[in-house]
Amino acid sequence: MPIIDLVIFGSPCRSLSKATAGRKDYNNGLEGVSWLFYPCNAILQWVKKNNNPNVLFMVENVDSNNKEDLNEISNQLGVQPVMIDSNLFSAQDRKRNYWTNIEILELPKENKLVLQDILDEKVDEIFYYTQGFDYHGEENKVAATLYLNGHDILKRVNSRYFKSPTLTSCRGGNLQKKVYDNGRCRKLTPNEYRKLQTIPEWYVMNVAKSHVYNMCGDGWTIEVVKHIFKGISKYIKQYIMNENL
Repeated sequence: MPIIDLVIFGSPCRSLSKATAGRKDYNNGLEGVSWLFYPCNAILQWVKKNNNPNVLFMVENVDSNNKEDLNEISNQLGVQPVMIDSNLFSAQDRKRNYWTNIEILELPKENKLVLQDILDEKVDEIFYYTQGFDYHGEENKVAATLYLNGHDILKRVNSRYFKSPTLTSCRGGNLQKKVYDNGRCRKLTPNEYRKLQTIPEWYVMNVAKSHVYNMCGDGWTIEVVKHIFKGISKYIKQYIMNENL
């Protein structure tokens, strides 16, 4: 049997997320869809017991108000989470917990990228809204409020001079994050979602636009994961040294 050196997973966050607080159909912690942590962890524990007791792992989930369930995850994994905000690596605010036995190197102090830095030069008209809006000024993080039906968060149009709010999946109308762009309100494009998640240009996603939105909203910020994985080099050096003894 080949040796498994690394296990990574991120179980669904929907029933742990602050964004679903107060919603009975979602905000039920590890008893909701986030229960999938348990079968994922069962795989990790099997690897540790039957294959490689020194296997490296990284587990990701949201910054949650549900401390009891976060503690349960920590107890199951045997490590405390490290909170990393994607805004240290990108133009997006995105706080996430990372449970790992990989030594995380010193994080950057800041990153000055804002929405302005990742906006597409040419944007198709389909991404612009025709509804009216209240303008609050681009010196405010929420530069405008669209006249849309629905929850307040759907109506927020962000200033290009600030970080993007946390991307989420877009399974429903008007859920894409929005930006005030030269006097008009529009959705961020799928390509802009990709750039906020620091997905490299060479990586092709041959799927519908809606799936790009969802995958980026549900996924990881690539540069954050790359930073965490830099710590693996220490273990590789130790492995090579042990092999040469």
